[in-house]
Amino acid sequence: MKKLLVSASICLFSVAASAQESQWYLRDKTDNSAGISVERAYRELLKNRKPTPVLVAVIDGGIDTTHEDLRRVLWVNPKEIAGNGKDDDKNGYVDDVHGWNFIGGKDGRNVSYETAEVTRLYAQLKPKYDGKSRASLKPAEQKEYDLYVKTKAEVEKNQAQYKAQYQGISQFYEQYSTAVTTLKKALNVTKLDTTTLSKVSDTITNAALKRPVVGILRLLRQQGAADADAVTAELEKANEQLKARAEYNYNPDFDSRAIVGDNPNDLKERNYGNADIMGPRADHGTHVAGIIGADRTNTLGIMGIADAVQIMGVRAVPDGDERDKDVANAIRYAVDNGAQIINMSFGKDYSPQREVVEEAERYALSKGVLLVHAAGNDGKDIDTAANYPSPRFLDGKEIPNVITVGASAEPNTNDLIASFSNYGKQTVDVFAPGKDIYSTVPGSKYENNSGTSMASPVVAGVAAVLKSYFPKLTYADLKRIIMQSATPYSTKVRKPETSDSVDFASLSKTGGIVNLYEAVKLAMAQEAGSGTKGK
Repeated sequence: MKKLLVSASICLFSVAASAQESQWYLRDKTDNSAGISVERAYRELLKNRKPTPVLVAVIDGGIDTTHEDLRRVLWVNPKEIAGNGKDDDKNGYVDDVHGWNFIGGKDGRNVSYETAEVTRLYAQLKPKYDGKSRASLKPAEQKEYDLYVKTKAEVEKNQAQYKAQYQGISQFYEQYSTAVTTLKKALNVTKLDTTTLSKVSDTITNAALKRPVVGILRLLRQQGAADADAVTAELEKANEQLKARAEYNYNPDFDSRAIVGDNPNDLKERNYGNADIMGPRADHGTHVAGIIGADRTNTLGIMGIADAVQIMGVRAVPDGDERDKDVANAIRYAVDNGAQIINMSFGKDYSPQREVVEEAERYALSKGVLLVHAAGNDGKDIDTAANYPSPRFLDGKEIPNVITVGASAEPNTNDLIASFSNYGKQTVDVFAPGKDIYSTVPGSKYENNSGTSMASPVVAGVAAVLKSYFPKLTYADLKRIIMQSATPYSTKVRKPETSDSVDFASLSKTGGIVNLYEAVKLAMAQEAGSGTKGK
């Protein structure tokens, strides 16, 4: 389950970031700012080269196919005729024009919310072990019983916690929204910003109005928010997130899989779902897609990292934990339809059908496809803590075509590592910008978001640039170049979820942050050494 970056205590990270709306991560690195030198790479190294289009699959919760900054870069299946209800290319998927949705039904409905994997495990084990003691069981059953006890405790703890937080934030959200509406009407204004509220607080004599004026003004200043509506929007998001956790993710009685209509236990089943790659909740996937390849040729919104990219949408990640079966099928679909790089901004603590995901990863490896995976947002050391999909096979060997990415922030200070990011000297390959990342969201809009979910597509975008300008590079070349060209940092930082001060270099294999300029230089050197020339 992805860790919430907002809480019932109203930690409104996006509001604070909204005052800094910029693509800082595209800028050149300096002594003070850990940018990845995207614009410099294009300006100085790539200006006289012609790229070859690269196909990047985004396995996520959905992509807004109508977004002004994404429409031109969406993959279009050349062998499929849109909307004719036929499987024109005979790949088993009807009307898959821009990709496929493995969490949708043939009737057009889509899964929005899903349980956490721990909840599904608990629900599966409960009928067998509820009311029993460990001592009464055969030795062969005791290990599974221990898992039942563990999952039961985790589900009950999380359900109680999120119910309490949801109740608290719902009440605050309702009170705050009512106060904002009342004040706008009383003051005859359409916007409550700090300037307006400051003037009013100095002159107002009505005690009933003065209290909410002072309270809202204090909150805006604390959060660095532009106006009261920005806080309302963040409260609405937090309210929705906590509702999902309380009512769906940790509710063992909730089951949305009937919408899909497949047999969840048949891991070889592949031809299910629908062609709706947007789905009902496309915020996350749309943001990820924009980071990789938002249109660099128009004058709208933002610029993606890669300028010669096509984005394939594969919907497999609901609000809750993705299922191993869907992840495996999403990887296979992307590979079979030509993806050269796959971004996977998702993760979870349990993987009961891990083998089927590994089979798909081996399949991607056999086809030379690079898999870029977010390290996770729990602030933990994933050298020892579980995080799936794992960068290692069950036999302990490293999966060579997977690159695992932690999240960094802009300032080269003790805040260089994002406070939420997972880390691991043996497991996390490299860090990339993942805090206050400005990108596309549904409705042709743009927002700042934070998470390793944002850092992963930064690396996928860098890989796409390398592959498009140096098409002979293999997945192994891409991974090696990205890691070798990462900018090393020895900055003392706060280790996430602790008060410890550690060397940034100790938190990943490379001890560095990706840098496109240096990566292109390395690719050019390899090209020169091999006597070949990219297109």
